[in-house]
Amino acid sequence: MSLHTILGAGGAIANELLPILVNSKEQVRIVARHPKQMNGVESVSADLSDASQTLEAVKGSSIVYLLVGLEYDYKTWAKTWPIVMTNTINACKTAGAKLIFFDNVYMYGKVNGWMTEETHFNPCSKKGIIRASIVNQLLAEIKSGALTALIARSADFYGTSATKTSVPNMLVFDNFSKGKKAQWLVNAQVPHSYTFIPDASKALYLLAKDNNAFNQTWHLPTKSNPLSGEQFIALAAEAMHQTNQFSVLSKLMIRLAGLFIKPIRESYEMIYQSDSSYLFDSTKFEKYFNFQPTSYEEGIKETAKYYL
Repeated sequence: MSLHTILGAGGAIANELLPILVNSKEQVRIVARHPKQMNGVESVSADLSDASQTLEAVKGSSIVYLLVGLEYDYKTWAKTWPIVMTNTINACKTAGAKLIFFDNVYMYGKVNGWMTEETHFNPCSKKGIIRASIVNQLLAEIKSGALTALIARSADFYGTSATKTSVPNMLVFDNFSKGKKAQWLVNAQVPHSYTFIPDASKALYLLAKDNNAFNQTWHLPTKSNPLSGEQFIALAAEAMHQTNQFSVLSKLMIRLAGLFIKPIRESYEMIYQSDSSYLFDSTKFEKYFNFQPTSYEEGIKETAKYYL
């Protein structure tokens, strides 16, 4: 039996992937600084910035999912991401494990048109430069033949597991659940692709089980008719039985809030993702796996149920 190891247990994607692995009768190990103890699942405490602890955490694995979410802080990313990637690569090579890296789109920078797996890296943020660097490090290992790995890239995401990490969850669903107006970042008139977390997690397992999927990059399944903020909020309001009211957070408002709240300050450089169209294409995955992404209507209804 193959061992599937999740590095970064407890995050939104990991929480959806775990039951998929368990229900598929896979042997599962979850790794985090303080992992939960679960029946039928091996729990390992490890700091992935420590090489020896990472080696021990990965030991005996067949498939490793790198789903780590570091503190949203540039200095932390600059210091820790290169170490985590290096330690994970080395541990997978030592164990002979295949690596699946869950990635975002920061390295693309601002793209006019659809983002695809062929989109060139052109980061326009400090965090994007870091992401491009660690992805290039991984791609070099793949190209050399020293490591079997794949990159699974997601758009911004939403869903029941992302109450504290998804902008729509925090600004729309959370506010509506408290009887408040919804909020949106910068521009509610332009389309913005969002990946539904259950789709992303199902996709990770499909990729893990297909040997031919490795040594390449995949955009995870995301519905191809992205909604504007106005449309997204209207559907959420209906699903949550709330009045369709919202306010738009301007760049100035975000900058001022950032003076007092560090996470907002750290997110200011990413505003370019919200002020114009953000279009994410997953045609490659959908065609290869004959996978139909969840519609926004259905995904929003499912997310709303969690808050009701």
